[in-house]
Amino acid sequence: MNWSAPHVGGQVLLTAQNLSAQSLSPAALSALSGVRTQSLPSAGLTVAYTPAGQTDAEFAATLAASGLAAQPNYRYQALSAPNDPGYPINAGISVGGALYDQDYLTRINAQGGWDKLEALGKTPVGALTAVLDTGVDTAHEDLAGRLLPGRDFCSSLVTDAQGNTNCSGEDSDPSDLTQGSEAGHGTSSAGLIGAATNNGKGIAALTWSGKTILPVKVFGASGANSGATTASLTAGVKYAVAQGAKVINMSLGLVGASTDPALSKAVADAAAADVLLIAAAGNTPNQGLYYPASDPNVMAIGALAKTDALACYSARPAAGQKGLDLVAPGGNAGSGTPNCYQSSEYDILTLATTAQGRYTLRAGTSEAAPQVSGAAALLRALRPDLKVKQIRGILTATAETVTGGRLLNVGAAVQAASAYGGGIVPVPFVPYSLRVDAFLGDALAGTATTTGKDAPPIQSVTYRIKNLVAGTYTLKATLTVDNVISSGEATVTISGGDAVRNIQTR
Repeated sequence: MNWSAPHVGGQVLLTAQNLSAQSLSPAALSALSGVRTQSLPSAGLTVAYTPAGQTDAEFAATLAASGLAAQPNYRYQALSAPNDPGYPINAGISVGGALYDQDYLTRINAQGGWDKLEALGKTPVGALTAVLDTGVDTAHEDLAGRLLPGRDFCSSLVTDAQGNTNCSGEDSDPSDLTQGSEAGHGTSSAGLIGAATNNGKGIAALTWSGKTILPVKVFGASGANSGATTASLTAGVKYAVAQGAKVINMSLGLVGASTDPALSKAVADAAAADVLLIAAAGNTPNQGLYYPASDPNVMAIGALAKTDALACYSARPAAGQKGLDLVAPGGNAGSGTPNCYQSSEYDILTLATTAQGRYTLRAGTSEAAPQVSGAAALLRALRPDLKVKQIRGILTATAETVTGGRLLNVGAAVQAASAYGGGIVPVPFVPYSLRVDAFLGDALAGTATTTGKDAPPIQSVTYRIKNLVAGTYTLKATLTVDNVISSGEATVTISGGDAVRNIQTR
């Protein structure tokens, strides 16, 4: 665990919710003796408050030694790149004095997708899409008829005497934040996916009509501060799955931690339930992909600037991380200038809250991710029979290769999805081969090899090495996908018999 990453101070999260004497070992009972705890049923977690005189990391280590899985309650941030010295969204920003259009829709070939749907006798409706964010302005004129009731998993952001902030409470009102630096962020994300379209007002969105946008508020505000936590995000993901969401958009992220076990479990469960998860990659170019974009079960979306190069603020993968799955326009936001975070006339035209003037310009990977989510929602509504892996494969295989990565092409994706399995424009399955060697010290103790074909992106391949004796092994893997070679290794200790371990390649 990275305890230097942003997290709620004075507490740790326990993945166990049942802390009864019957369910805990004597060592665990001893470790929790006198400790204040709070159950979080929606997230399936428990907060344990750090005793005085201990750091959170020390307390977590004590709990772990007793057999309890403990982790930080990480604090997440929304990912719009700042457009001015304070933050990108400003209640006084006006677009009324100049005319701006949605040039990003042209760059991702949205019209081509809509035209193909019309030719098929269908309208551009989307599958149920959850927007995990700061909430949504439910009274916005350009979201009329688009929003489901939703839920709020961070009713307030409580600041303690040490200045730590933590989400508290939940309710049925997912209205967007009215204070804090990220106010309006969720309304923007929801608008890019599902602003009411062809209604003579405001902007067009990838999906045009129907109550298919589920607002899930995971951020709270305390004065100028706003934020989300592991607990609120985990609850939000679980809620979205329970409500039948087929796509989850997360324009947010955590820098400084390669994973978040509680959220990772919820994400993995969502993926197993055939939900497509999409996240903004991050808004700093030299700190790697933020989490959850770096999770293999999540599509990581980078941002292009005015050209087809990555925007100066867009996250790049760090060594050992997976690559960006797709890129989409995120606004120029200072690209090509000394200040990467200054506003630009080439930023993304999107929604603001009614109090903020209803429409504004924003920039960041937060604006790129909802474009992919909107496209994914179109595909999932068009072809509800296709699974997440097939939808991901279609989106990536039909993307246009540009300087900054694989640029979303909505028209090509809709065309491929409509013909998938029909022999007209099938998504190509790519060949792969895997070799895994198990070394016990310097001795080769076993090898597994396997070959096959699968739809891109290939995230994992199953293998088995039998008859390994007890010991600590170094597993070295080489994966070749369509003549591209990746390699990696992991250390695993087994007590005998077969072992199962995922190896992340790079």
